[in-house]
Amino acid sequence: MASLPSVSWSQENAALKRKGNIRQSVSRWCYQKIPLDKLCAYAAEIGLKGVDLLNPDEFEVPARYGLVCSMGYGGGGEIRSAMNRVENHAKIEEGFRKYIPLAAKAGVPNVITFSGNREGMSDEEGAKNTIAGLNRVKKIAEDHGVNICIELLNSKVDHHDYMCDHSAWGVQVVQAVNSPRVKLLFDIYHMQIMEGDLVRTIQKNIDWIAHFHTGGVPGRHELDGTQEIHGTALCAASPLRTSAATSPTSSSPPATPLPPSAKPPTSATSNPDPELQRCTMPTALEVETELLA
Repeated sequence: MASLPSVSWSQENAALKRKGNIRQSVSRWCYQKIPLDKLCAYAAEIGLKGVDLLNPDEFEVPARYGLVCSMGYGGGGEIRSAMNRVENHAKIEEGFRKYIPLAAKAGVPNVITFSGNREGMSDEEGAKNTIAGLNRVKKIAEDHGVNICIELLNSKVDHHDYMCDHSAWGVQVVQAVNSPRVKLLFDIYHMQIMEGDLVRTIQKNIDWIAHFHTGGVPGRHELDGTQEIHGTALCAASPLRTSAATSPTSSSPPATPLPPSAKPPTSATSNPDPELQRCTMPTALEVETELLA
């Protein structure tokens, strides 16, 4: 990896200013090879607001750069094994009791959890178990002002057999729990694969959604003209309220460099570090929606 420029980004360039209608962040897992401090510094430089999916020992790192950890891991189980198994509930509760207070202290608004895989379990039984598990931990979230977000993932391409793979199932679960601190993490990439109809589904269920992830289909790349999800139309038509929703990209780095028209207007995009050059990708949604942002 190339060395950093001798002049810090904060000295060389002011962060891009947006209108604030969409608060954009980046998912950490897409850029695991980049040191977290470096990723945060560059994210702040190009106008992002946070970094998603950090571990508890990383919660406070984004604050060094004026960012937040917008979604944290807090012991909420794993994609394959989580809330739909009663035998997992005690361990998940233990994790949330330990890490949600740390999230609150660090200003982390959301922690993630999952349904788990079906493994022969019916969706009805899984929903019943997941509701019971979330009811068991919701007061922890309520007492500390942190959202527990159960993620919607596709079971067709990436996470075969995952139970929370349709918005209707997820909405049913969080409605039954009926807590202001138990909501959905609505992943636009995953739900486009499973059901489409994104705008209407989001508008109908916005009160049960705390957070969004984005990524293009096919290929999980930036939301540009090569993808079937139209980022500008989605944001313009959907009530992505800044009081409730942050919209980070969980996309894979593009196979080819972004065209100049898709890059943020900052000299940081010409940085010689190839890893940082790829960091222009998370702002694609925000760049496309310049009139909104």
